[in-house]
Amino acid sequence: MNKRARVRDIAAAAGVSIATVSRVLNDHVSVAPRTRELVLQAMARSGADAPEGRRRTVHVRCPYLLTDYFGLIVSSIAETLRLHGVRMVLDAGVSSQHADVLTTLPDEPDVDAAILILPPEDGERLVALARRGFPFVVVDPRTAPPPDIASVSAAHLAGARALTAHLVDLGHRDIGVIAGPLDWLAGDARTAGHHAALAQAGVLPARHRVHHVEPTAAEGVRAAAELLDEPNRPTAIVCFNDKLAVGALQAAHDRGLRVPADLSVAGFDDIDLSRATRPALTTVRQPLQEMGRIAVTQLMRILDGHRPEALHLELSTTLVVRESTGPAPV
Repeated sequence: MNKRARVRDIAAAAGVSIATVSRVLNDHVSVAPRTRELVLQAMARSGADAPEGRRRTVHVRCPYLLTDYFGLIVSSIAETLRLHGVRMVLDAGVSSQHADVLTTLPDEPDVDAAILILPPEDGERLVALARRGFPFVVVDPRTAPPPDIASVSAAHLAGARALTAHLVDLGHRDIGVIAGPLDWLAGDARTAGHHAALAQAGVLPARHRVHHVEPTAAEGVRAAAELLDEPNRPTAIVCFNDKLAVGALQAAHDRGLRVPADLSVAGFDDIDLSRATRPALTTVRQPLQEMGRIAVTQLMRILDGHRPEALHLELSTTLVVRESTGPAPV
């Protein structure tokens, strides 16, 4: 009898799917204890050998280009998984955004768990995955994570508030915002932090000063151009990320504006690019590598049968002041 026929027979005897039997044979941790026992009993009756322990495998999904932002997170995850003796299967690239990965993950017999980085799927899809008993952790969630799903992110609101407070202390009151996409949790939180700092200074945020765009340098050029071409341009621009800020610096240069004498510009993330600009970019440092390490730690606890001490972790950010911000022009 070939192996496939034996697995099919065991599945029929236990009243489960072939995929479930394969998961038990591979010592997959997310099989319910009762289901595992049914399969083991069917195996015993058929004379099949019980499964031996195997190396765990974690599916890491990052449906974006592995730039210096996502690349740092993925590299940290890979290094930490290796320390735990866990094998990583990487699924990266923009084309993965349109793949129905979450539906098929629980049926992969050789995958024990997953780490999902900025998943494009909504909360209902994540809940559906969790209900199937499949362990996973979300890093940098795009939308508010459901209450019972483990996630790791940066303190976006606090970081943006500190950045705008820095500009307020320099005398800026008319501040333009190049925000991220409307449906991103981080973008909403950073905009809220910006508004909170302005409110603390007694300034009512102006809706026309906020532009929501995709987080690319080209979009930064376009959005900054619109802000700077207004009759009364802002004295400072804060951006959702460093790439947008690089675009804002380019738009300022194209108009003969001096940074920071005529215009202050600030970003968010503190990727390598922020130190390569002239002037160097004031920004907010996200603990990207620490996010990856903690995501693995959370996942290991779940795989070992423990509930994480905190399901939704927000890691502290750090304001990094460089030469692109200065006193408001008089």
